[in-house]
Amino acid sequence: MNRKTLTLCLVVCIWWTLNGLATAAQWMKMTGADGHPVPWTQAMPASMIGAWGWIPLTLGLLWLARRHPIVPGRVARAVAVHAAAITAIVVIRALFIYTLDPWLHWYDAPPAFAEVLVQSVWNNLFQGWLMVAAAHALFFSERARERERQATLLQSQLADARLAALASQLNPHFLFNALNSIAELVHRDADAADRMIVGLSALLRSSLDKAGTQEVALQEELRLLGYYLDIEKTRLGQRLQVDWAVAPETLSAHVPPLVLQPLVENAVRHGISQRLTPGQITVRARRERDRLVLEVEDSGGAVGATASAGHGVGLATTRARLEGLYGHDYSFQLLQDPEHGTLVRLTIPFRKLREAA
Repeated sequence: MNRKTLTLCLVVCIWWTLNGLATAAQWMKMTGADGHPVPWTQAMPASMIGAWGWIPLTLGLLWLARRHPIVPGRVARAVAVHAAAITAIVVIRALFIYTLDPWLHWYDAPPAFAEVLVQSVWNNLFQGWLMVAAAHALFFSERARERERQATLLQSQLADARLAALASQLNPHFLFNALNSIAELVHRDADAADRMIVGLSALLRSSLDKAGTQEVALQEELRLLGYYLDIEKTRLGQRLQVDWAVAPETLSAHVPPLVLQPLVENAVRHGISQRLTPGQITVRARRERDRLVLEVEDSGGAVGATASAGHGVGLATTRARLEGLYGHDYSFQLLQDPEHGTLVRLTIPFRKLREAA
């Protein structure tokens, strides 16, 4: 017997116990055939045993409602089954009262069975159908909750599938750009190309380890970003300078995997790589109350700002992933300055790994 069934049995027992106590209290306010109040020694056993006799019958009706619910397509059959069950209950209650009356004295004088049966019809027919209605209300309520649970599960699975599709779109995009970078060096600087391949291998290995994960620690995200920047530093040399401004308390915060990489890639390709003089990319992370603020800023000037304002795969996918994970509880800002480059700022809920456990 599972916990749900035990709870239901307990509720039924409590209900009929309270019903019996209420009936006993009413009886003790009444007078018997001798003109005296009904003593509690008579009222209590008669009312409690009468009420407890309903416990198995009630559980039977609840079970029957689950097996034969009155639903479209099965109305006639289900109504007939419940009508037969209630008829049986009327007879069972009559036999129950008739058999125990000599000891419990529900009647002032020994009754005939026909009299008890007629009284059982009056007392139990309506009550039986009322219980059938209550059983169906419970049944339909449980079914509605189950459908809501399944709908929530399907919605969650749909969101996971959408995020996985976005990630599968982002990863080939990054890989294509990284391979292009390697191709630029392979004929003029084989050693540099070799270092880039090693770095790319480490990055892809780490990315595959996180496949199917919707959020990782910021520390892990920055480690992967470091692999990518090592690749680009090999290609660009002293033209690429990186500054990290990461608050220590943010390292364990949750972030989507590879959320910063397309932003940095955008800054490198459209900002730093267009310059003949050294340029800088700054990666920042800080906490503002219950929010995590992530920033990627480049010193690319007008070229970087104009290019990064587009809607390429990297930025568009980042927006879509943030919306899929956080709904409207995030912000994505792209601030342009022709003289100082472009700043991309992400703001998401601040959650640490231990808070999600």
